Amino acid sequence: MSQPQSLAYAGTSPWQNLGNPLPPRESIDTWTRAAGMDWSIRETPVRYMAETSGTLGAIMSFEEQKVLYRSDTKEALSVVGNRYQVVQPREVLEFYRDLTEVSGFELETAGVLKAGRKFWALARTGKQTALKGTDVVKGYLLLATSCDGSLATTATPTTIRVACANTLNIALREAVGAIKVPHSTSFDAEAVKRQLGVAVSQWDSFMYRMKILAERKVKSHEAMNYFLRVICEAGPSAPSGGADKAPTLSNERALAKVQEIFDGRGRGAELAAAKGTAWGLLNAVTEFVDHERRARSQEYRLDSAWFGQGAQLKQRALEHALALAD
Repeated sequence: MSQPQSLAYAGTSPWQNLGNPLPPRESIDTWTRAAGMDWSIRETPVRYMAETSGTLGAIMSFEEQKVLYRSDTKEALSVVGNRYQVVQPREVLEFYRDLTEVSGFELETAGVLKAGRKFWALARTGKQTALKGTDVVKGYLLLATSCDGSLATTATPTTIRVACANTLNIALREAVGAIKVPHSTSFDAEAVKRQLGVAVSQWDSFMYRMKILAERKVKSHEAMNYFLRVICEAGPSAPSGGADKAPTLSNERALAKVQEIFDGRGRGAELAAAKGTAWGLLNAVTEFVDHERRARSQEYRLDSAWFGQGAQLKQRALEHALALAD
């Protein structure tokens, strides 16, 4: 699979014209169909065939687990415990109904990953800041979940830098970050929105710190040390033993790429806020993770950048950039 299994977007396609384009402010029903989320997750007990003396025996049930499958294709999605609480694809989009109708949010992209095992929606909140007048950063809210236990239902305040479409979670060390609802409990959309009120309100504080990064000029040796710490977890502030860790071949390629992005090859690298600054360092890493890092497919790159190792790499990049500015 070379792309997300299904995808809808408003505005510019996030994956080189892949997916179904929609005009602004379409209805939730239209988004559900266009994003390929107009199916439901069904469940059935795990069953097995008990043989008796070489012949087929009775069909037995294992009540402690259940199979989750798609209502449209009947394709199996996962085997989970019988207490696993399912969140339906449509619920992810319904989460945004009042936010789009009353609170000024606008859905921008939604889709399905890994044959339906993960699905998400991303909406613009209306928050926006321009660093040094030209480097525009917009606020978003990402809601994602899984039906195979790989991801709790997670609502994450997120930023997107317009110049390069890089994504970064709003997660300062002292602040409320993503809201996570494990599948051992039912998903209460209204309770999550109440919690998110606190997280989304941190926009001004987060962007204030990003403005500080844009003012923090860095020297060439600081840039290299930063990339070593982030990419290789090496350097003076690395975990115990990290300073002696030699870069692997893949890390060497990554180091060369992020340095190239920072030195002017990156999208938006020549903007005043990014050129030679800690903000530029951070965006070199986020651009690498979101657009350049080696991946089996666009789908795997997105999954990693939002939920996996790529997301962890971007968080490490943010923490080290903030440390430079302290």
